[in-house]
Amino acid sequence: MPESVPSPPARRLADRFRGFLPVVVDVETGGFDAERDALLEIAAVVVRMDEAGFVHPEPVVSTHVVPFPGANLDPRALEITGIDPTHPFRAALDEREALDHVFRPVRKAMREADCQRAILVGHNAAFDLGFLNAAVRRTAHKRNPFHPFSCFDTATLAGLAYGQTVLARAVSAAGFDWDASEAHSAVYDAERTAQLFCAIVNRWKTLEDAGRALGVTEAA
Repeated sequence: MPESVPSPPARRLADRFRGFLPVVVDVETGGFDAERDALLEIAAVVVRMDEAGFVHPEPVVSTHVVPFPGANLDPRALEITGIDPTHPFRAALDEREALDHVFRPVRKAMREADCQRAILVGHNAAFDLGFLNAAVRRTAHKRNPFHPFSCFDTATLAGLAYGQTVLARAVSAAGFDWDASEAHSAVYDAERTAQLFCAIVNRWKTLEDAGRALGVTEAA
């Protein structure tokens, strides 16, 4: 029986993820209810692909966010994140401005990569996507580049690749440092999640390349 011919490796980001641009997003909030609790920080890391087909994180884009009118701020959540929403030097943006600040470079990266939509990558991604979508609804934002319900979850991917689902343990298993004192910052968590995601995708590519080379050898 003839062996199947391995598909050629993707050389464009749009081809690798079916037209989606992966963007790692992390939010810090005033609780767990996306409709009631405040969005306090948001950070995003665009993922790029090099000429060899390996993916790499871009520099993070982030901002503090002003709680929307009437937003709930759970003291327990603020204790975990260490965020003081009333700090005079916080330099926070209103939700609409914060979304524009994050969406602008994402749309630019989509055009450059010839992608039709961005897809949110997150650790327990449904949480981050829920808060992002709630902010989009509150501000009636019409230029949200993210898919409204599809996402890539690094908790699931890390469970498959490394047998770890907790972000700190997964990052360490992937060979990166983890500083617990920096955790629960949107910037730090987004950067580490981006490293984790790229490590898993690149690990898979390396395995695919090795299998493709083995297949060529056997066919010869």
